[in-house]
Amino acid sequence: MVKRQRKLVANNKKARHDYFIEEVYEAGVVLTGTEIKSVRQGKVSIKESYAKIENAELILYGMNISPYEQGNRYNVEPLRPRKLLLHKQEIRKLIGYTTMKGLTLVPLTMYINEDGRAKVEIAVARGKKNYDKREDIAKRDAQREMDRRMKDRF
Repeated sequence: MVKRQRKLVANNKKARHDYFIEEVYEAGVVLTGTEIKSVRQGKVSIKESYAKIENAELILYGMNISPYEQGNRYNVEPLRPRKLLLHKQEIRKLIGYTTMKGLTLVPLTMYINEDGRAKVEIAVARGKKNYDKREDIAKRDAQREMDRRMKDRF
């Protein structure tokens, strides 16, 4: 298996902390010329973003792409909704997931693949309760402590 090259542009670390990830999809993003230039510079934030399905299209809300400095009048609004590109059967599957109670669509990462195209990993996620978050933190701390003890042992 050949590992594909991709340049990570934005990462949503909070998503894995706040949600149980059920399934992950790779989607293309419809961008304008100056937006892709800002994305290549890494001026993207997906922390507060989420996706919705409207009229059988997947739309990403809340993704902030800073305006390109040399873009002048060609720059668009940084927080505008952006269309995501998926196959029709994948969108139908996502419609089924989102109609279930408690499931939502959250972006995990944004990257540029080897072809120079911007892609977003969208996850079908279920929200965690506070006690779930504390449980995950306790497991992580216990694992870290075990690793530390094993390292000292040898």
